[in-house]
Amino acid sequence: MLELRNVNTYYGNIQALRDINLTIGEGEIVTLIGANGAGKSTTLMTICGATPPRTGEVLFEGKPIHTMKPNEIVRLGISQVPEGRLIFPDLTVQENLDLGAFLRSDKEGIARDLDYIFDLFPILAQRRRQAGGTLSGGEQQMLAISRAIMGRPRLLLLDEPSLGLAPIIIQQIFNIIQKINGDGTTVFLVEQNANQALKIAHRGYVMETGRITLEAPAESLLTNEEVRKAYLGM
Repeated sequence: MLELRNVNTYYGNIQALRDINLTIGEGEIVTLIGANGAGKSTTLMTICGATPPRTGEVLFEGKPIHTMKPNEIVRLGISQVPEGRLIFPDLTVQENLDLGAFLRSDKEGIARDLDYIFDLFPILAQRRRQAGGTLSGGEQQMLAISRAIMGRPRLLLLDEPSLGLAPIIIQQIFNIIQKINGDGTTVFLVEQNANQALKIAHRGYVMETGRITLEAPAESLLTNEEVRKAYLGM
């Protein structure tokens, strides 16, 4: 579904990604793990068009998208849940969700997706008239994921969905990610919580200082000694 070929991304003269080669198959959960500053978020920003690569290609279903604008990439079926959630705090839950569907005109489909979201996150149905900024951190993360789903993505990019959340909420979020994937959405998950991410992923990549240093089935990475010492605290 998605392929990065020899991608090099820069911020000015600073190179953030170095010759990245990465694939995501339809129906997979693929996770990218690594330390702070490794280039994980930049990888997502490169895919969604916010930080285009200087060289290399990003292909979605074989079509180059690295020269496209972010809104054009969203139209193709790629949505991102950014690090830090970035909901609109002064807008209601309902208004945040409506904005997620701003490129859509299928009213019946939007209504069905709204029902789907409220089944996933019943608390959002209860809070739908409440300002987003008054929600708890976990509820805001649920809203950020839901806003992305309202775009009806075929590929969902998740950037650190567990960041700053209590353990019980983290488990709930990861369960929902599995549910979304089981319902047909491909997921690319960037996550510092490597243990949780690898437990739900099909495959994983390890990134260090802008380079992919390891790629394997998730279950293999969970038992890899170097990964266990560096990222799993074992």
